Amino acid sequence: MGLLSLAIWTPIIFGIVLLMLGRDEQARSVRWIALIGALISFLVTLPLYDGFQLGTSAMQFVENGSWIQRFNVNYHLGVDGISLWFVLLTAFINVVVVIASWESITTRVNQYMAALLILSGLMIGVFAALDGVLFYVFFEATLIPMYLIIGIWGGPNKIYAAFKFFLYTLLGSLLMLVALIFLYNKSGGSFDILTWQKLPLSATVQTLLFFAFFAAFAVKVPMWPVHTWLPDVHVEAPTGGSAVLAAIMLKLGAYGFLRFSLPIAPDASREWAWLMIALSLIAVIYVGLVALVQQDMKKLVAYSSVVHMGFVTLGFFLFSDLGVSGGIVQMIAHGFVSGAMFLCIGVLYDRVHSREIASYGGVVNTMPKFAAFALLFSMANCGLPGTAGFVGEWMVILAGVKFNFWIGGAAATTLIFGAAYTLWMFKRVYLGPVANKDVKALKDINSREFLMLALLTIAVLYMGIYPKPFTDVMNTSVADLLKHVAVSKLN
Repeated sequence: MGLLSLAIWTPIIFGIVLLMLGRDEQARSVRWIALIGALISFLVTLPLYDGFQLGTSAMQFVENGSWIQRFNVNYHLGVDGISLWFVLLTAFINVVVVIASWESITTRVNQYMAALLILSGLMIGVFAALDGVLFYVFFEATLIPMYLIIGIWGGPNKIYAAFKFFLYTLLGSLLMLVALIFLYNKSGGSFDILTWQKLPLSATVQTLLFFAFFAAFAVKVPMWPVHTWLPDVHVEAPTGGSAVLAAIMLKLGAYGFLRFSLPIAPDASREWAWLMIALSLIAVIYVGLVALVQQDMKKLVAYSSVVHMGFVTLGFFLFSDLGVSGGIVQMIAHGFVSGAMFLCIGVLYDRVHSREIASYGGVVNTMPKFAAFALLFSMANCGLPGTAGFVGEWMVILAGVKFNFWIGGAAATTLIFGAAYTLWMFKRVYLGPVANKDVKALKDINSREFLMLALLTIAVLYMGIYPKPFTDVMNTSVADLLKHVAVSKLN
């Protein structure tokens, strides 16, 4: 079994094992098995980074075997500089989320932990798939464990949120399925994604394909105006579900633009870049203002995620090394920072059972260690230099200014709005005198919570201070993608 297969199937197998442990009396054993499974799943991804060859845009660690022979569907896996970091990020976040869910989940613990592990394996499958059907199966299969995580362990309106999440993302993906079938026929019976990227396609066909992919990936990102499902889902999802959704699942849509839209329909991507840039800037500015008036901490961070993912799509459609690399860096950074923000909210919710900003005030007086972590992550969410949140945003803003001064200037407003809504929330929740008896009774974080926040702190600071290892991996693949997009495919 190859390294990528190990990365995909190790967490899934551990998840299946956990499903066999059915009683909550075994919850302690279940948690330890889940943690061991998550750690092993992360460790098997490390050789991918260690053995990755820089300076080539070719797919590496390739595995290719026949799956459904009649339709030429293959179990075809591989990673390049664009997808490698997302495999590692997914496995890393899974470890943190298992630690975060240690005490907050008390019923059906085995099913919850199994859903987390299986979801992790399926998401890695999305990033590694080089066959269209395999990609689609992994892409859609991720909906099932996340639907269950929201629908079973979520808040009071969990059923509504779970259905909204499922229907939005499923309906968007149906048009992508039509596009995949069309490309299969057009290529003479191949589902190989790399083959599709070389097909000569007319302007009309490219446009239709572009919007078919847009329907699937824009909802997943989510881009404005199809972002409305995200705040509702985040509010109802358990803390671990919110962390995984923000840190990884949103990246599946942005990754789809890089793997399908840009290389398969490059002419249509350039023609409709103005639309993508406009929608991205609306997300950055308008949704930033919407975040400013939120009273629910989870809703505020959810809208913040829409803003940051707007930076990602903006960077992609500027068609420059700086823009695309900045977008990818922003995806990775957002995985660390948004995951950390939701986990911080979870720490408070576990103690007070409220996400309302008005329920807090003066938390720093009773939880000084925790407040220090929360301050770092809040600063990273604002894009403070020296943190992961700064690097990608700065690269995209520079690329925007080079592309068009006004586009870069509009994108840069996020530094103001981001600081406004994040620091205002921090001020109202953490600073000042102790606001009420609930805050007065708070106890500072325990060793488990300290560990999960420390892991994310290391990631946020390392990426912010020394982003070179991240950009070195992606540079050649990004340059090759842009070279491919620059060549017209009109027949």
